Amino acid sequence: MKLQISLPAIVLAMMLPLLAQAQAPGRHPAYLHALTDLHDARWFLEHRPGGPMEERERHAIFEIDRAIEEIRRAAYYDGKNVYEHPPEDVYPEAGGRLRHVSELLRKARDDVAQPEDNVQLRDLQYRAVEHIDNAIRVAESIMIDRERARAYEYGR
Repeated sequence: MKLQISLPAIVLAMMLPLLAQAQAPGRHPAYLHALTDLHDARWFLEHRPGGPMEERERHAIFEIDRAIEEIRRAAYYDGKNVYEHPPEDVYPEAGGRLRHVSELLRKARDDVAQPEDNVQLRDLQYRAVEHIDNAIRVAESIMIDRERARAYEYGR
């Protein structure tokens, strides 16, 4: 009789750490840093000096917006406060607006691509990385084209 009473207590004691772990926030702290960097990159693309935005810049902003949506969902399901805004990881250098956008996007990609311990969030993580990669390609192609155009103008 004593064994029957002890057995449920033992089982409950063994399950408590698992229950506590299921309710604790996820261990993927970089989602919030990535959101900050993505918001900053989006701002730099959207606030271009002089002239209207070109289609590729709008496309990069579209990809950044999709990545932000995926990361917000993943952060929410990971137990993170999506309204917390940690400071930006990358600080502007003298390289120009598009170079800064590229640095921010690459840092955000590194943050999001860290190993995800929650298997259910890996699909969101994968899609976010894919959108960030697309934004990087577009932003860097704009940067390269503008640098080539400047080099051509100076070469004349």
